[in-house]
Amino acid sequence: METQLDPMKDDLPLMANTSHMLVKHYILDLDVDFKSKVIEGIIVLFFETGSQYRRSSSTGKGDCRSQFDETCKMRASEPCHVPVTNVSACSSKMEYNDFAVCGKGEEDTSDKNGNHSNKEQASGIPSSKNCYDIEDHGNKDFLLVLDCCDLSVLKVEEVDVAAVSGIEKFTRSAKLTDVSKDLENLRNQIVHELVTLPADRWKEQLYYFTCCRQAPGCGELLFTAGTWSLEIRKSGIQTPTDFPHAIRIWYKTKPEGKSVTWTMDQSGRPCVYTMGSPINNRALFPCQEPPVALSTWQASVRTAAGFVVLMSGENSAEPVQLQEGILSWYYYVTMPMPASTFTIAVGCWQEVKQPSVTASIQTNTEFSLPPSQADFRCNEEICGHVEYPCRFQNPAARLQAVIPYRVFAPRCLMERCEECLLQLIPQCLSAAYTTLGTHPFSRLDVLIVPSNFSSLGMASPHIIFLSQSVLPGGSHLCGTRLCHEIAHAWFGLAIGARDWTEEWLSEGFATFLEDIFWARAQQLSHDEVKGQQELKALLRWRRLRDEVQNSEEELQVLRPKKESTGELSESGASVVKYGLKAEKIFMQVHYLKGYFLLRSLARNIGEASYLTCLRKFVHKFHGQLVLSQDFLSMLLEDTPEQKQSGLTVESIFQNWLDTSGIPKPLLEEGETWKECQLVQQVSGEVTKWIQTNQRIRKSGKKKRKQDGVIFQKLLPDQLVLLLETLLEEKTLCPTILQRLEKTYQLREQDAEVRHRWCELVVKHKYVPGYGDVETFLREDQAMGVYLYGELMVNEDVKQQELAHKCFAAAQEHMDASSAKVVAEMLF
Repeated sequence: METQLDPMKDDLPLMANTSHMLVKHYILDLDVDFKSKVIEGIIVLFFETGSQYRRSSSTGKGDCRSQFDETCKMRASEPCHVPVTNVSACSSKMEYNDFAVCGKGEEDTSDKNGNHSNKEQASGIPSSKNCYDIEDHGNKDFLLVLDCCDLSVLKVEEVDVAAVSGIEKFTRSAKLTDVSKDLENLRNQIVHELVTLPADRWKEQLYYFTCCRQAPGCGELLFTAGTWSLEIRKSGIQTPTDFPHAIRIWYKTKPEGKSVTWTMDQSGRPCVYTMGSPINNRALFPCQEPPVALSTWQASVRTAAGFVVLMSGENSAEPVQLQEGILSWYYYVTMPMPASTFTIAVGCWQEVKQPSVTASIQTNTEFSLPPSQADFRCNEEICGHVEYPCRFQNPAARLQAVIPYRVFAPRCLMERCEECLLQLIPQCLSAAYTTLGTHPFSRLDVLIVPSNFSSLGMASPHIIFLSQSVLPGGSHLCGTRLCHEIAHAWFGLAIGARDWTEEWLSEGFATFLEDIFWARAQQLSHDEVKGQQELKALLRWRRLRDEVQNSEEELQVLRPKKESTGELSESGASVVKYGLKAEKIFMQVHYLKGYFLLRSLARNIGEASYLTCLRKFVHKFHGQLVLSQDFLSMLLEDTPEQKQSGLTVESIFQNWLDTSGIPKPLLEEGETWKECQLVQQVSGEVTKWIQTNQRIRKSGKKKRKQDGVIFQKLLPDQLVLLLETLLEEKTLCPTILQRLEKTYQLREQDAEVRHRWCELVVKHKYVPGYGDVETFLREDQAMGVYLYGELMVNEDVKQQELAHKCFAAAQEHMDASSAKVVAEMLF
């Protein structure tokens, strides 16, 4: 039996045997039912034989048409199952850009446990443990292993792709010996030719994928659904090479499945969305989750009229009415990506339209070539990734500083989005383009997700989720977070980590780049940029120091697998170390230590040279998966003076990536930021508040005159530092807290500032501020988790009652990991 892991304590298993078979394309055909909180439908997967079993074709030079005709004559002798659909089979006369909208599949024939009962019992299927070692199989059937969790799998079958009209163009000639065997080989050959079509034939490829979706079945496959995987076999097939390369799966999600969350938006309307679960998308559809399984996808999603379907897709989908009250939305992606990056959000979202005055910004997207592009124009190279329609090779895309974008939100937040978010997007996109060059993706949707979202933002191909917490309090938090998520288009998406334990390759880069993007978006002077970045560095250093003091050492290491990073088992299966620890999703060590490493390298090399290296790295590795040494080796090769000074990949591993705690080079730098003018200004204000607090406490209940102290206006990050510093004071009297709130209008500030204000309220038991804490825990769930702990630790009855009251109100729709962490604090 497969290993039983505690889904909240252990490593995340990646069970798929990607070295044996590698998925290349998914077709999703889904219905979203809000009444039952279930997504059901069909997924078709197209495979290539994995790296361990790839072999050259042994077909002869006969006529490919005659082979196709001869094998087709024998098809009637095979068991064939045609699924019931409401759309006729694709016609070969269809244009490649006219995709049929596929209907719903067969009725549910599942048992009470949600698993389809095949005629041949699945109990004889070898365990997933055994399937990893083909050599041990002997005469046993080959097992295809997919990552799968909390799904009711109803049926699995082979797809008869050879039945598609016009598909014969994808066959090569081969001498027929065993007709049945040759027909199986022919189907796999068709799939191979289809998934390896040149990039300039992507429309034709999508067309035939769609036709294959509607092709008849040619035999059910045996399967077993386990806790973490779906195992599929075909009787008598012992190697991946001979296993069907196109399979169709009927399945349903479960309401409690952890890949999507069913909740209400801020306007009280039902919605469902993928919220970045630790188990990724395996509870949304059976898939191969290891990063190496780079695939494309297309999806048709049907839901009731009134709902909008947003998804990772290159096209801005327009709904098609299938019948009264039912709409279908179609999206596709031609850039191969890990299945974990697939994102969907279905709700009553409203598009926030661009005001006519600024609408011209979005259409005026072509600018002169920036230095970031000109650096490589003279010696362009062929891209190093697998073939796909790459924007880096598209002259028009290389000049597009602002890609087309849309903003969606619940109706009640549309005005806030219009006031702040809409105008920031073109500024931030343009700043990113100026810094890194070509946008990897052709368009962008931004969605304000429900309040139970456990993060401030999440980036996926073509779509960004933002928490409502970024909207109030001016443009600073909204702009910086938007820049962070935009940076992920390059680092995290276009360039992915080959081993997911190296999160810093995504989050460290995005944190470092958000400062550069945001400074350029604001068009700050050199001195302003330096001051703000040093202030930010100090805040992050304080946060890292606190996190290191209050977290397990094993979670502080950026490369926890050390020299084993990137290694896979013989089958391709692996684990994400500590991937299921509930507290891990709230940690920022990968963001912070990664940021400080990159900042240190930039200071040593010089920012201009460093950014040139980043652009070179993007050009060389976009569309690929990398390890830490890929970036560090290239950087040191381009800066030989750093090598001469003794900086090596090994020393960086030792000092930064392979150890817990604060890196030694950073300990020496921690005090330098206190000399920054913006920090000095905060220090002066802190002194004023402490002195005022002392005077008030000494005067007791005597009648006091207003002391006339004048406090300076502070930037949002300065306010954060001010409140954090005041938190270190043992006692602040209620009058001071009242004046603090009034002086800086703290209730109107952004969520970072309000979070520190709430911490002050809790620490000093400032009852007039308890309403602010309750509001924060309700509306800013992405940031409020640890406030619950602070409410409990004081052992104050009122505060504990407040914590229980807020949790009771939010628990039903709270993110599962957040709810678990909070429950452990409260009970």
